[in-house]
Amino acid sequence: MGEELSGLSVTDLQSLENCLEMSLRSARMRKDHLLKSEIEELQRKGSLIHQENMELCRRENLMSQQKMELHRKASETRGVANANKSSGTTYSFAIAQDADVPANIELSQSQQKEGEQCKIGAPELGTLQLH
Repeated sequence: MGEELSGLSVTDLQSLENCLEMSLRSARMRKDHLLKSEIEELQRKGSLIHQENMELCRRENLMSQQKMELHRKASETRGVANANKSSGTTYSFAIAQDADVPANIELSQSQQKEGEQCKIGAPELGTLQLH
């Protein structure tokens, strides 16, 4: 702490100064080494996070493409369904089956279009039931 230095010779003071400088240099080198190690670890973690982020972006793009494809298919399906509705005849099928009851298959025509079908000569369809 600088106390009782008055009794030391110049050589002793120079030796003490050299010891202090070596200790300070050693402490700085140790600190530099720890900081470099921490920087390397943070860079490694940053690289892993970057790779994970890239993978998540790739997955998000893939899912977005799949979603767009599903929307396109759904639109096409709606377009076909709308075309079938506008073409005149709509049919519905119902199959009911129970272990003790024979199969019941029904085919029915949409009643709202029946009048139009008669005008254009389309055959009238009723209900078909199989027992």
